[in-house]
Amino acid sequence: MPRDLEYRVQSRCGLLDYLASQQPSRSRKRAKELLRFGAVTVLGKSRIRHDTQLETGDIVRIANRDTVRIGQIDLQGLRIVHLDDSVVVVEKPAGLLSIGSGAEKEKTAHRILNEYLKALVKSDSQQAFIVHRLDRETSGLIIFARSEVIQTTLQRDWKSVTKKYLAVVEGVPPNSRGTLKDNLLETGSLLVRRVSKGGEPAITHYLVRDSRGDFSLLEITLETGRKHQIRVQLAGIGHPVAGDGKYGARTDPARRLALHSCMLSFTHPVSGARMEFRSALPQRLQALVGRGRAPRARIE
Repeated sequence: MPRDLEYRVQSRCGLLDYLASQQPSRSRKRAKELLRFGAVTVLGKSRIRHDTQLETGDIVRIANRDTVRIGQIDLQGLRIVHLDDSVVVVEKPAGLLSIGSGAEKEKTAHRILNEYLKALVKSDSQQAFIVHRLDRETSGLIIFARSEVIQTTLQRDWKSVTKKYLAVVEGVPPNSRGTLKDNLLETGSLLVRRVSKGGEPAITHYLVRDSRGDFSLLEITLETGRKHQIRVQLAGIGHPVAGDGKYGARTDPARRLALHSCMLSFTHPVSGARMEFRSALPQRLQALVGRGRAPRARIE
């Protein structure tokens, strides 16, 4: 087994710059990953960060990857629900991006999962491939592929995937179940609206599972997968998702968007077996339609 690497600092500098400078082939990105994996220690310093200042004579130790424990990776609330050689199913917390954006590239479900897989198989070439995504504000289940071939297969057969959500909405819909059909169009301001002509067709089925006071719990089944589909269509019938100020909600009782991806069922792209995964409604959302409901909070 390769030994850990040790370096003696020759002059005062920042830790990240030092790590990247020790091996010409090591990029700053790779240096950041070493820090996240917990693979770097500086003798005499109990807590280190990328901007830790190193002094002349400090000893920097980089652990051999075999000695880095998977448990040292901070999953930042992401939970691995299923993992095999082809697919990964994770449960994403509200507030975490699915993939990187122009404003945020580091703290995403995709990036966190990539780091986990690299440490798991001890290979920097390992990565997850995006199959679909959830809005940052939405919690729940997401599927990732472990190769481009599997990604292509899952996306090609995406219409056969059963996708269910739980949504806490304002008010009580007049019908206990229904189907919403609209054409949706994304505007220049990145909002999505219903249009009479053009746009993309969106079909959403809903079932009212419970109603308590000012809120109702709806089970949502998607027939199509348009951006902000659930949020726009429920707002369109006068029952926006609680906490969704972007689409007309007047309340924010859980201090988050009250939308959760609760079930995914799909045919495994290799084995052909039908797989189903479920995720319980988070407690903060359960409280809105159950006993001990959280007090209402207005969106300003």
